[in-house]
Amino acid sequence: MAGNSSWVVNLTEATFQQVVLEGSQNTLVVLDFWAPWCNPCRQLAPILEKLAEEYAGKFILAKINTDEEPQIAAAFGIQSIPLVVAFKDGQPIDQFQGIMPETEIRQWVDRLLPSPADQLLQAGRQLEETDPKAAESKYREAQLLAPEMEELRIRLAKVLLAQGRLEECRTLIEELESRGFLEPEAERLKSELEVRESAAESGGVEEARLAAENAPDDLSLQIRYADALAVASQHRKALEILLSLVQKDRSGETGRDAKANMVKIFDMLGPASELTSEYRRKLATALY
Repeated sequence: MAGNSSWVVNLTEATFQQVVLEGSQNTLVVLDFWAPWCNPCRQLAPILEKLAEEYAGKFILAKINTDEEPQIAAAFGIQSIPLVVAFKDGQPIDQFQGIMPETEIRQWVDRLLPSPADQLLQAGRQLEETDPKAAESKYREAQLLAPEMEELRIRLAKVLLAQGRLEECRTLIEELESRGFLEPEAERLKSELEVRESAAESGGVEEARLAAENAPDDLSLQIRYADALAVASQHRKALEILLSLVQKDRSGETGRDAKANMVKIFDMLGPASELTSEYRRKLATALY
């Protein structure tokens, strides 16, 4: 049946990465380990295939013939079949061994499928980069269904920040912070928000540059200039200015503020950024 269906595929070692590890990032993938000589497998297969067709893409059924794909079976430590394993976000999340009635399998699948709020969250994430306003609409709709879902508030703060709605973003960040902690993504958003707020006060890169040049003894204006540069994606130049301030005033208030703003820009760039690694090393050298 797999050959005639969009929702049922015969899995091989060559397609495992694409179908399971990558495919499960967007859609639930159900692995059916079977073999032609296995009678229970032949009883289970029509049920799973029927549900895959009925659910029409809500999950993908990936069938693995353990005789033909022993490497996959070995990787899962298969000792008995049929074995059914569910994958989501590249990870196994549940499984069952042997035969179950159709009603129980249906309940098992339903429990693993994303809720309507989860589906709206996923739709919003796909829109974040191209249409933050549309992503915001998805997140607000999802909040009506699952107001307790913290990830929705984080994603909503992100798209508000992308639209320049700083006050609304700050309100959400403060709500999240009132729990006594922030998730890494929320911490990153808080850092970017504070840099953006500082840049907004300075009036943009050109105004901040002129202000800093006209009052060279006011080092706080250099920090605002660096923040404006960071918001304009001129991160290296921003970090270089802040580093020079740390070097000039290691133990003073300006040095401490410059260091704090460097850390905020590191958060904006993320730990994987080469610029973050480079300037973390330079900052450590300047301080110690």
